Amino acid sequence: MDLNPTAYVILGMVSREPRSGYEIKALVDDSTRFFWAASYGQIYPELKRLAEAGLVEGADAPTGGRKRTVYAITTAGEQALKDWLRQPPSTYEMREEGLLKLFFAGVLPREEAAPILASMREHRQRTVERLRAIEPKAVAKADGGDPFPLMVLRSGIEFNEWFAEWCERMESQLLAQSPKKRSS
Repeated sequence: MDLNPTAYVILGMVSREPRSGYEIKALVDDSTRFFWAASYGQIYPELKRLAEAGLVEGADAPTGGRKRTVYAITTAGEQALKDWLRQPPSTYEMREEGLLKLFFAGVLPREEAAPILASMREHRQRTVERLRAIEPKAVAKADGGDPFPLMVLRSGIEFNEWFAEWCERMESQLLAQSPKKRSS
C-alpha cells in the first residue's frame, strides 16, 4: 500500500499513544502544522484507509454520550513508519503566499509591495511567539528522552526569527530605494 504524507503524520501521532481523530488534529495543530499541516478532511479518510490496511486499529472509547474511536498503531503500522523514517525525504516544499506575491510585485509601485513584506514579518513574529509558548513542553519531552520534537521546534523558531529579520531588511531596502514611476 502506498502511503501519503498524511498517513505518516497519523502513524507518527499514534505511535506514542492511542488517539482519536480529533486528538490527532489537535496535536497536529500544536506541532507539525508549522511545517506539515493536516486537515480533518485528510485525517479521517486516512484513518479509515490505515485501519483497512491493518496499520492502525480503532477501538470505541465514548466520552459522555458521544461516540469516539481511538486508534492505536499496529505492529505492521509501526514497521511502515520505521521503513518510511529510514528513507531520505522526497519532498522539500515550502509554500509561502507572501513570497509568491512578492515575486510578482513588480507590477505594483514599489511602495505598495512593502506591505507584503510587513505582513510576512508580522506573521513570522507571531509564529515565533506561538513556538516559544510550546517550547517548555518540548523541553520536558526532551528531558524525558525524546529530543527530536525539541530539535524540530528550535529549527522552526530559528527559521521564523531569520525570516522575520529578512522581511524587515527587505522592507527597509525597498522603502529606501527611489520609487519607480509606474501606472496602476
